[in-house]
Amino acid sequence: MKNPLDAEADLRANLEAKLNILEANGVTVIDRRQTYLDEAVDESRICHGAVLYPGTRLVGARTFVGPGAKVGIEGPAVLENTMIGENTEVASGYLKEAVMLRNARVGSNAHVRVGTLLEEEASTAHAVGLKHTVLMSFVTMGSLINFCDGLISGGRSRREHTEVGSGFIHFNYTPRGQSGDKATPSLIGDVAHGVFLRQPRIFLGGLSGIIGPQRVGFGSFTIAGQVLRREVPANRVVGDVPRKVDRKFYASAEAPSRILKLNLQYIGQLTALQTWYREVRLPRIPASPQYGHIRVVTQAASELLSVCIDERVDRLREFLEERGLPIPSLSFANPACPLRIEPNSQYSDHIEWIMGLSHVEVEMGVSWLQSIADSGAPASWARSLTVNPRSTSPPRGCATSPARRGRPKDI
Repeated sequence: MKNPLDAEADLRANLEAKLNILEANGVTVIDRRQTYLDEAVDESRICHGAVLYPGTRLVGARTFVGPGAKVGIEGPAVLENTMIGENTEVASGYLKEAVMLRNARVGSNAHVRVGTLLEEEASTAHAVGLKHTVLMSFVTMGSLINFCDGLISGGRSRREHTEVGSGFIHFNYTPRGQSGDKATPSLIGDVAHGVFLRQPRIFLGGLSGIIGPQRVGFGSFTIAGQVLRREVPANRVVGDVPRKVDRKFYASAEAPSRILKLNLQYIGQLTALQTWYREVRLPRIPASPQYGHIRVVTQAASELLSVCIDERVDRLREFLEERGLPIPSLSFANPACPLRIEPNSQYSDHIEWIMGLSHVEVEMGVSWLQSIADSGAPASWARSLTVNPRSTSPPRGCATSPARRGRPKDI
C-alpha cells in the first residue's frame, strides 16, 4: 500500500507537470500556487492564449477553455466539465456541465449548473444562478437573479439586447399535486425567430418574478416590482397589481391543458434550436484544425440541448402521470434545411453570417424552424385534457422512454 505522503507528492508532481505543459502551450497561468487541475483534465483542451487567474480550478475530462478565454478575473472560479469558447470570461463562481460560446461572460459569484448555454456575447452580472437555461445571443442579465428552466431570446445586437433586470426570479416549482412539480419552463421570445437576431428586444423589469410556465412575446416590457402569472403577448407593457389570495387549497386546481401546451411549445423550441445547431451551425465550421476550438464548443452546445430536452420530457411526464392524464408521444418533423450551408475554407463568424442573410432567407429559415417546433404533438392534446384528482397512475399502454429528435419521443 502506497504511503499517503508519497501519493500526495505524486499529485503535486502531476499538477506541476500539467502546469508546465500549459505554459509551454501558450496558456498564461498568473499564479501557479493558486491554480489547480485535477487528474482528469486534458491539458490539450486548454487553448493557447487562455488566461488562468489565481484561484482557478479546472475539473473533469470534458473541461475546455478556448483561446483568449479568461477564468477567475474577480475571484476563485471552478469549471467542472464545462466548455467555454473563444474570448469568454468567467469572473468567479462555479460552473458545472455548462457551455459558453464566443465572448459570453458570467459575473462574479456565478452559480451555473447543468444544461445551461450562453450563446455569443450573452452575459450576466454578479450573483446569478442558472440551470437548464438557454441565453441566446446578446441576452443580458443583471445581478442577484435566479432563472432556471427557461429560454430567452430577442434583440439584434450587443447594444439592442434582451435584458433581465436585477433581482429577478423565475419561479420554476409549484406545490400543487402530491409532491409539487417542475413542469414549469418559460419561453421569453422563441427560437424560430430569435436565432436570426432581427426581433425587438424584451425587457423583464427587476425586483420581479414569473410563475412558470409562461411565455413573453418579442418587444414586450414588464414593469419592475411584480410577479407575472400570465402570458404576455408581443409588443406590450405589462404591470399586474399584487393580488390578495385567501382560499381553500386544492392540489389539482390548475389548468393542465395550459401547462401541457406550454411544455410542448418549450420542448418544440428546444428541438428546433438543436436542429439549428446540427444542420446550420456545425456544418458551417470548416474541418480545418484552425477552427477546432469553435467546433468543440458548438458540438458541446448541441449535446447540451439534448440534456435540456430530456429534462423537460421527464418533468412533463411526471406531471401527467400523477394526474392520470394521457401521455402524448412526440415525434418531431425533420424537414430539409432551406438555407444553403457550405463551409468555406475561411470561416465567417456566426453572427456576421446571420446578419448577412437576406430577408427571403430569414423568412425561409423562420418557417423551417417553426414547422419543427410545432410538429411535436397536435394541439388537440392540450385542448382535450381533464383532471381526475383520484387517479395518480398513467393510463395503460403509455410509453415512458424518451428518444432523440427524428423519432417518437415518449413523455
